[in-house]
Amino acid sequence: MKVIIIGGGPAGMMAAINAAKNNSDVTLIEKMSMLGRKLLITGKGRCNVTNGIDISEFINNIPGNHTFLYSALYSYTNTDLINFFESNGLKLKEERGNRIFPSTDKSVDVLNVLKNELKKENVKVLTNSKVKQIILDELSEEKKVSGVKLD
Repeated sequence: MKVIIIGGGPAGMMAAINAAKNNSDVTLIEKMSMLGRKLLITGKGRCNVTNGIDISEFINNIPGNHTFLYSALYSYTNTDLINFFESNGLKLKEERGNRIFPSTDKSVDVLNVLKNELKKENVKVLTNSKVKQIILDELSEEKKVSGVKLD
């Protein structure tokens, strides 16, 4: 199956990695010149990866309709994310407020794990590529995406 992910931030990179692990042909498209640019400034350059509290407590602290995110957060928990990074060689540490950071205190180390996994999973990465149009297959009842046009 051909999968196209638009946006090379942390969520887009994780989506591309997981799609590729499921034997998909994956292309990740990012309009900027590099992936994960904003990730480098999170947590004052240290990258607050996630929170270490139990997922049910985490969900209960979401303001408003917290049940809206229930299935997404239980499908890939904070523990899953911690295990992903640690199994790929990045040690993490927990600080006050249950905040999880790389033990190196460097956000670039988080980005490097993601980029290495993209490479390992043979994800095709297009940077400096702005999506101009998403093309739908008009012959399909489900209106499936048949491609994208880039600027």
